[in-house]
Amino acid sequence: MDVPITRDASVVATRYWHRLEDGRVQCDLCPRYCRLREGQRGLCFVRGCLDGEVVLTTYGRSSGFCVDPIEKKPLNHFFPGTPVLSFGTAGCNLACRFCQNWDISKSRHFDTLADQAAPETIARAACELGCRSVAFTYNDPVIFHEYAIDVARACHEVDIQTVAVTAGEVCAEPREEFYRHMDAANVDLKAFTEVFYREICGSHLQPVLDTLVYLRHETDVWFEITTLLIPGENDSSEELDAMTRWVVDKLGPEVPMHFTAFHPDWKMMDRPPTPSQTLSGARRIAMGNGLRYVYTGNVHDHEGGSTYCHECGERLIGRDWYVLNDWRLTEDGECRACGTPCPGRFSGGPGDWGARRLPVRLSEFEKRQ
Repeated sequence: MDVPITRDASVVATRYWHRLEDGRVQCDLCPRYCRLREGQRGLCFVRGCLDGEVVLTTYGRSSGFCVDPIEKKPLNHFFPGTPVLSFGTAGCNLACRFCQNWDISKSRHFDTLADQAAPETIARAACELGCRSVAFTYNDPVIFHEYAIDVARACHEVDIQTVAVTAGEVCAEPREEFYRHMDAANVDLKAFTEVFYREICGSHLQPVLDTLVYLRHETDVWFEITTLLIPGENDSSEELDAMTRWVVDKLGPEVPMHFTAFHPDWKMMDRPPTPSQTLSGARRIAMGNGLRYVYTGNVHDHEGGSTYCHECGERLIGRDWYVLNDWRLTEDGECRACGTPCPGRFSGGPGDWGARRLPVRLSEFEKRQ
């Protein structure tokens, strides 16, 4: 559906684009490099050409806000047990056939963007709701780059952390600017073959690997990796072995990795759900290759959801779904049994948010401004 672009408060100028000789403009935010004529939108839907420049059309608009457990992002080593104010917009710069948030990421209706909030309102709401952080999630924050950065600035003014839940498909210059404002990220490493990325996601593997290497070696951003295992597509022992060896070699053994279960959705209704033994097998392969913190997700697995000391085997953080039921870390994030540090952000001890999910309307906070 062709949605016209008209100027209003949600349309703002962007930086990462240039004009082409044929009169079109090229968006340089992500490696898709959409080339647009006047009035056209990129594949992401939220960036388009207006008056000869690339604009963001959804600034200050959201598909909804919700307070979640931080473990749902998933982040297991970033202030465990604490609540995070989560929101997304519409659109996506990938075309994953299995997208489990497709009603948001593939939306072409502005009715999806039912809530509005200025960056300062989001920061204030996070404070009043007792959240330790704000997460840009549900769809990829790369595509609402300018809005996410402004929200992050406002959050840091009031000591609220920021989290990007992302597929990692972003060009080098905007990536550097974006992550200067992020405290944590969960990067979706969807597979370890170019064929999977090209045929199932409509994108490419190498930019994601570049983002992961950049995060590890050029930033202080805390990040964890998630791979959704789809039966028959990206779950072979050979691919998992290659993927986890690459993670250890290029990123190090302390990067937490999550293997999560697929359920049939959107354009991949013909695949069965991921068996729990596939996740457990992936975890064994990863740990056998030297990864120290490997988790299973979207299944009830107390062992696969808990954090263990890699030195002595002590269970440091016990988890039953999103509920913490054990805590054996010191205030400095060290194992109480042997003193080995556990990498992550643990200051202040565990939170007690549990598994609650609290939808909120930011319009109520706007009214109190």
